[in-house]
Amino acid sequence: MPVDHIRYDILAQAALRGVVRTVLADAAKNGLPGEHHFKITFNTMAPDVRLSDRMRAQYPQDMTIVLQHQFWDLAVSEEAFEVGLSFGGIPERLGVPFDAVTAFFDPAVQFGFQFETIETGAAGDADSAAKTADQSAGSATRLPAEQNKPQALPAPVPAQQSSTDGADAKTGAEVVRLDRFRKK
Repeated sequence: MPVDHIRYDILAQAALRGVVRTVLADAAKNGLPGEHHFKITFNTMAPDVRLSDRMRAQYPQDMTIVLQHQFWDLAVSEEAFEVGLSFGGIPERLGVPFDAVTAFFDPAVQFGFQFETIETGAAGDADSAAKTADQSAGSATRLPAEQNKPQALPAPVPAQQSSTDGADAKTGAEVVRLDRFRKK
């Protein structure tokens, strides 16, 4: 199998994280348009995630938040977003680096995507491997090309439940292929 020296898998994920950044920045500036709202799953153990000890104990691995009616002070930077949410009537301020985001879903239009954890195995690519491991907030083996395709999302989980509770359910979300965005 040929070696991908360009690392399209990493570039594609960076572009999709840019989509999340752009959508959240627009929502921070203009509010949510129409019926749009977002379910964002992130790794609570990823570097630079800011979360109260109470919430980290409740969600030791992953957490899904919903940005719809009851959130405030959404702020977006190049590297992360911050938002105020209420959990069990207790206000919390979360800070989430985009590299910690593992899934994004907009139920209003059944659009979403899930990020993969990618790592290189080439000995001469150690710097890229370290950077990729940092960006993906975990480690796993790189998927073969035929498996490295967009995946349908698991069922969205309300912020009060662990994202692993409904991981096998299907949402009917549209699988987005990058070919769709190419000019013809």
